[in-house]
Amino acid sequence: MVSLRGVTKVYDNGVMALGPIDLEVRRGEFVSLLGPSGCGKSTALRLIAGLSAPSSGFLEVERPKVTVRGGHPVGFVFQEPTLMPWTTVRENVRLPLKLADVPPHEANASIDQALAQMGLSEFAQAYPRELSGGMKMRVSLARALVTDPDILLMDEPFAALDEITRFRLNNDLLALWRGLRKTVIFVTHSVFESVYLSQRVLVMTSRPGRIAAEIAIETSEPRAEEFRTSTAYAAYCRRVSDALAPSYSGRSA
Repeated sequence: MVSLRGVTKVYDNGVMALGPIDLEVRRGEFVSLLGPSGCGKSTALRLIAGLSAPSSGFLEVERPKVTVRGGHPVGFVFQEPTLMPWTTVRENVRLPLKLADVPPHEANASIDQALAQMGLSEFAQAYPRELSGGMKMRVSLARALVTDPDILLMDEPFAALDEITRFRLNNDLLALWRGLRKTVIFVTHSVFESVYLSQRVLVMTSRPGRIAAEIAIETSEPRAEEFRTSTAYAAYCRRVSDALAPSYSGRSA
């Protein structure tokens, strides 16, 4: 679904932010990118989303035929919800379809579905100021899903939330992924979150970011809260932490 081969990103000021990086993500897979701040995780997402161009290397994103008018093969969820405070939840979710000039009567069914998927139907007429941080992030997710993208890119979406809300949204995201079978690439600083959510954890080096280790999380599905307290979960967390340690010490893995 996504392929990066020898991809680099050098900014205009000469800073090499990424690479060379080699990355393959299969259709329907849930992959986490884990690494220290400034290692290029978010840069990699922006390249995949087409928001920035690589400086060198080969990047390919499979772009199957979209099923929703105005749809886009890639949905992006940022760390901050970035909602429009002057309008309702429903109109915030409508935004991608509005930008694609989808008529309101055609957009409504997609909006209703996205709101229902995120448990937001009864909050459709609420304003962002009336919502908790977790609910705002649900709106951001609904907005990313409204175009029915094949790939969902998530840049530390739960980092600012309290632990209880974060755990709940982790569970909801897994349920959503199982139901919709989207391809998810998830950026996080949390070892624990990456192990709980992912089929594979890709550990990145410090800048310029490269893939230092790939760890497959092989557990029974569907995962539930019991996994968080299991010996298998603790063992995977140790493996990922050990793979991450050299990135923080300045040594290559």
